Amino acid sequence: MRHLKKGRKLGLKRGPRRAFLRILASNFVMKERIRTTEARAKEIKPLVERLITHGKKQNVAALRILMTRLSKPAAYKVYYELSPRYKERKGGYTRVVKHMQMRKNDASKMATIEFI
Repeated sequence: MRHLKKGRKLGLKRGPRRAFLRILASNFVMKERIRTTEARAKEIKPLVERLITHGKKQNVAALRILMTRLSKPAAYKVYYELSPRYKERKGGYTRVVKHMQMRKNDASKMATIEFI
């Protein structure tokens, strides 16, 4: 039974899935727009939005939380660039734009995730 089990498995076990999502979130923060599958985009959206909310606190504890969940350059970018940009905004920092074209090799639905 899957009671109280959230999230998508993405074809990976727990450890590799967590590492993959960390890398994907770090790449998204650094590039500010990435094209990926719809499932991956939907999976990292709440993760990244939660991290920006942490960064908006602008204290040492928030920076340390960011550094445990992202790579060091990505954590600094969230803390010093992205969080101040959304200081007045209550939430909804990202958007997922779905594409009509499927991926050629396995016909996965594609999407672009970007900051607003």
